[in-house]
Amino acid sequence: QVQLVESGGGLVQAGDSLRLSCAASGRTFSDSAMAWFRQAPGKERDFVAASSSARDGYTSYTDSVKGRFTIARDNAKNTVYLQMNSLKPEDTAVYYCAGSDYYSGSYASTRFYQYWGQGTQVTVSS
Repeated sequence: QVQLVESGGGLVQAGDSLRLSCAASGRTFSDSAMAWFRQAPGKERDFVAASSSARDGYTSYTDSVKGRFTIARDNAKNTVYLQMNSLKPEDTAVYYCAGSDYYSGSYASTRFYQYWGQGTQVTVSS
């Protein structure tokens, strides 16, 4: 059984940094895409960042986080990270890790991913 377990969320002030982790088990994702999404109360789950695989280093970000967030992988640990810097109140949301059976596709679409974590809350105060 594939499991994705997020950690690292919390309450921070605007301008602070956080690093989210997502540890995968039951399947190796080194050759397939992983991503982070977020969902604020009353809103849809939105794309944040994606990594196509651990081999080619291709990454994609939503415009609002470019230059502030970085997605990275540790292949040996089967873990994906989201480094979040210069956090803003509008970054407040539950952050979800996602894994796909595929290497390329519509990275920003929730339908591209078959595996999801339970989410971790990030709250940024002004």
